Amino acid sequence: MKNNTLLTVDITTCFHCGEECSNKKIAIAKKYFCCSGCKMVYEILNQNELCAYYDLNKNPGIAQKIKVRADKFEFLEDPTIAQKLISFTDGKQTQITFYLPQMHCSSCLWLLENINKINKGVVSSRVNFTQKEAFIIFDNAQTNLRLVVETLTAIGYEPHISLQDISTNKVNRSSNNRLYKIGIAGFCFANIMMMSFPEYFSIGGYLEKEIGIALRYFIVALSLPVVFYCASEFFVIAWKGLRNKFLNIDLPIALAISITFLRSIYEIVSHTGAGYFDSMSGIVFLMLVGRLVQDKTYRSISFDRDFKSFFPIAVKVLQGERFRAIAVDKIKVNDVIQIHSNELIPVDAILSKGKAEIDYSFVSGESLPVYKDVGEIVYAGGKQLGGMLEMIVVKEVSQSYLTNLWNKDIFKNEKQSDSTIHTLSKYFTIIVLLIGAIAAGYWYSYGATQLMWNALTTILIVACPCALLLSSTFTNGNILRILSKNKFYLRHPDVIEDLSRIDHIVFDKTGTLTQNKKVKVTYEGVELSNEQRSSVVGLLAQSAHPLSRIIHEHLGECNSDEIVSFKTVIGKGIEGWINEQHIKIGSDSFVQNKKTIEGIESEGSSVFIKIDDTVLGVFKIKNSYRYGFTEVIQQLKSKYKLSVLSGDNGDEAAYLQSVLGSETELLFHQQSEEKLEYIEHLQTVKHANVLMLGDGLNDSGALRQSNVGIALTEGTNNFTPASDGILDASQFSNLYQFITFAQFGRKIIISSFVLSIVYNVIGLYFAIQGTLSPLVAAILMPTSSLTIILITYGMSEYGAYKQGLK
Repeated sequence: MKNNTLLTVDITTCFHCGEECSNKKIAIAKKYFCCSGCKMVYEILNQNELCAYYDLNKNPGIAQKIKVRADKFEFLEDPTIAQKLISFTDGKQTQITFYLPQMHCSSCLWLLENINKINKGVVSSRVNFTQKEAFIIFDNAQTNLRLVVETLTAIGYEPHISLQDISTNKVNRSSNNRLYKIGIAGFCFANIMMMSFPEYFSIGGYLEKEIGIALRYFIVALSLPVVFYCASEFFVIAWKGLRNKFLNIDLPIALAISITFLRSIYEIVSHTGAGYFDSMSGIVFLMLVGRLVQDKTYRSISFDRDFKSFFPIAVKVLQGERFRAIAVDKIKVNDVIQIHSNELIPVDAILSKGKAEIDYSFVSGESLPVYKDVGEIVYAGGKQLGGMLEMIVVKEVSQSYLTNLWNKDIFKNEKQSDSTIHTLSKYFTIIVLLIGAIAAGYWYSYGATQLMWNALTTILIVACPCALLLSSTFTNGNILRILSKNKFYLRHPDVIEDLSRIDHIVFDKTGTLTQNKKVKVTYEGVELSNEQRSSVVGLLAQSAHPLSRIIHEHLGECNSDEIVSFKTVIGKGIEGWINEQHIKIGSDSFVQNKKTIEGIESEGSSVFIKIDDTVLGVFKIKNSYRYGFTEVIQQLKSKYKLSVLSGDNGDEAAYLQSVLGSETELLFHQQSEEKLEYIEHLQTVKHANVLMLGDGLNDSGALRQSNVGIALTEGTNNFTPASDGILDASQFSNLYQFITFAQFGRKIIISSFVLSIVYNVIGLYFAIQGTLSPLVAAILMPTSSLTIILITYGMSEYGAYKQGLK
């Protein structure tokens, strides 16, 4: 008889965060809370008349189950650390920007901008919701940095402060430089167009000569900031390309702007025409807008995090008779440090006090915690899950295992992306320059100087790759926008093209295919009586083995009688006597399973229960795989080769092989170097274009080496290794659709190139003959560009709709 008992429970959700409440003991005026932390946040808000926070959104808070130590932010009182974090101070007021990953809704925005009602020393608080940042100014006479951080933490918005924040030169991610350029270019473009209207319609010389001359010089003045400030990045990139012997697509853009500007100046000075300043300023304005669109996603998320952003800024170090907060980079060998629950271990150290229960899943990929006793070495990168530890440092941060893991050659080299647009631009630029030189030489040989200049200028304007570059820029920007809206963030437009070329997909298992911290426990066999259940729970409570802990948590607490002759057999199981019954819990070989109960078999991580001479049943412990796992795999394996690399054990190899197929290669117990070497093998021996999905620090080298490396995260603000993209775990089921959409995007870019070529061929035909004036060419160029932009924009929206993306 199998235990298939179902329980029906009345679920109560937390008023603050919306999580399930295990009981109704924590409550205020019929408002129930999942933990005392959530209740405390509500009390703070209620006391300061800020409960409108709960009216804007239902259950807007973040669960506060993990308590924050009172002295956690003591290190912020160190002037050397504080100085590296603040933006400005004059001794009276201090300005600082905090990164708050918990920010997610309008309630958060409202509360953070009213933080001064809780901490009276805060002068103002301004929130950048897109970048999840809060810019705070506080009065030094009424509060300090530590109190401000503690105030934010108390209401559920603990700032993300890491070693990377103080060890690197911070870049202002909210730089408005390009916005200024767009604003100036747009202003000048609009006014130049208005001032050019009389010139467009001045038939028969009705425009007053003096007014015409004045307007032209006004137009020249407005064009100067467009050329020398707004368009500066095109010239800089083009020059860098030339210096590196590479003809990038910015070179013909820069040439077109230069020739158009110089030709226009010549016409104004020689009184032979009005020039083409309107088209020139329009080119610059539209190009800048396109690049802003495609760069928007990149600025909203960090792709270049390294191990330092995983590190705390400071830890407690024994000085004299008490522990004081010291910056991590100042820790020395033989220092005694103190590590509290849920804190990361930043150095290699020997455990001197306490019992270590270390989560190394992010570093090694092993899903189960590792237990260490006094005298054993603990390597940097693990997170302590148990109580407080004291440790003796054996290696400084710069020499620790985690630092050495990161300091591989692969992280010192930039990835090279072979973009179709830039490849085509090399030949495109050469051809345009040759055609221009041949046409100019032809007309010059006949002494037709005017036609020579007309042909040269018109060819550069017509053949300017603006239509191609604008359409690709806007298309890429729109694709990045659609992907980011669906929580798939790519670091650069070139990744779209790289993603469209992949033919082999490599998955990490722990945290990528499986859900972090979630396991599924099922029991098969004879239903346990209350007495048997209590005995099993009592015996499990004596064991520190991860599987024992998992089953113990699954069964819950029970009162148990005294255990006699408890024994642990390493790698096998545990046994003992309770109420004159001999109980064995462990592997099938340990309990000597004779299959006395039909259907009881070992599968994955299986723990058998034997009382006296009878095997009663088995607990099967499986990882909980992500939503849509089997469906995604079925879609992918029909088009791509698949592999799985895992630092975890191979207990679930049989299940994975059944889902992934016999042709899929599964490798377990893989270290960081082995994952990297496997990717290199696929690329060099099998000539594969590899997409790697991982989530841990031990995946970093493989992510970097692969053609496209995607970091999967439970939230875009959690730590992720450096990667080409970040995929929110909730969107894992859409992986196939994302890849297909990227492939469709590449087809759109190629289509825009074909349309641009058709336009260029027609324009060049007339330009070479000298029958197409530069003015007409300058009007046709932005018109054709906008037409192609609208076509490609519509195609990208259709592609998103077809794949079921927002």
